Amino acid sequence: MATADFAASSPTPKKTPRAPRRKAAAPKAAPAPEETTPLPPDRLNLIADGLAQKASAKQAIFRATSATFNLLRNVTQELCVELTQRVTAGEDASVKIEYQPINEMEFHVRFSGDLLIFVMHSNIITFPESFAPLGTSYVEADFRRRYFGHIMAYNFMADSIRYQRLNDPGYLLGRLLVNIDSHYYLEGVRQLELPNPDMSRNIITTEAMRLFVESAMIAAINNDLLAPPLEDIQKISVKQKLENQQVSRGSKVGFSFSNQQRMVE
Repeated sequence: MATADFAASSPTPKKTPRAPRRKAAAPKAAPAPEETTPLPPDRLNLIADGLAQKASAKQAIFRATSATFNLLRNVTQELCVELTQRVTAGEDASVKIEYQPINEMEFHVRFSGDLLIFVMHSNIITFPESFAPLGTSYVEADFRRRYFGHIMAYNFMADSIRYQRLNDPGYLLGRLLVNIDSHYYLEGVRQLELPNPDMSRNIITTEAMRLFVESAMIAAINNDLLAPPLEDIQKISVKQKLENQQVSRGSKVGFSFSNQQRMVE
């Protein structure tokens, strides 16, 4: 009896509440592969490579131009000696043909009343795409052939330099362009025996440089001085007198240039 009473009076055990069921998480999508960002170019290397290529090419062109200018100088000296011998053997021995060295980048030739000035420029240049030689297959085959050293030939009246008449004009006769292969292109007045624009056949030689100098001298000799109109010299300022500007001096007619190789008016 006691046992039964004990059992009857025992408390009913409580049920442990169940945790609420969680919904199963949706499976995660696989992460998209990250886009690979291309590395920026090494600009320092690009700059260094560009400088190395251009600087090296320009140094080589300068050396080729300098060698051409020295050849031109030697040819001119020999030509002046030959001309002097011929002229002095004639009736008038007073005519002088003089070669005058100025510096490593300039020399003069004085003959009769004319003065030719040959100047080598220190910079390397290039031209717009419309420039005739750039369109040839020879130049297109090597980008370095687009760059040139240049030698200028000017014609002045000899007295303009002697008397320092600073306002007297000079005339550009020709511009000799030299490339990395020691090929050349000549542009200027018609009398210069202008070569074909295809530089592949224009190689710097003693004969070619002599022809350049001879043609420049012929152009200068044949371009006579014209007297100014009388009404242009009726007055002279004190400044002109003090600066030894003889307004009655003549001036050259000018030179005719090829239409395809036109340089100046």
